[in-house]
Amino acid sequence: MATRASEARSIEAKNRAESSFKKEERAKEGAKAMLDYQANGRVIREQMARLKALRLAKEAADAAAAAAAPPPEPEKKTRRVKR
Repeated sequence: MATRASEARSIEAKNRAESSFKKEERAKEGAKAMLDYQANGRVIREQMARLKALRLAKEAADAAAAAAAPPPEPEKKTRRVKR
C-alpha cells in the first residue's frame, strides 16, 4: 500500500527524470543545429571563394584582351563652313 508521501516522491522523481531527459534532448538538438550552421557557413565561404576566383580570372582576361586590342581611332572633327 503506497502512502501519499511515497507517491509524491515517486511523482517528483518522475518529473526530475523527464526534466533531465528534456534538457539532454535540447542540448543534443542545439549541438546538431550548431554543426549544421557551421557546415552551411563553410559551404558558403567555399562558394564565395570560387566565385571570387572566377571574377578575378574574368577581369584579368578582359584586361589582357583590352591591352591586346588596338586603341580606338580618335573621331575626326569636321568644320562647318559658314555661308
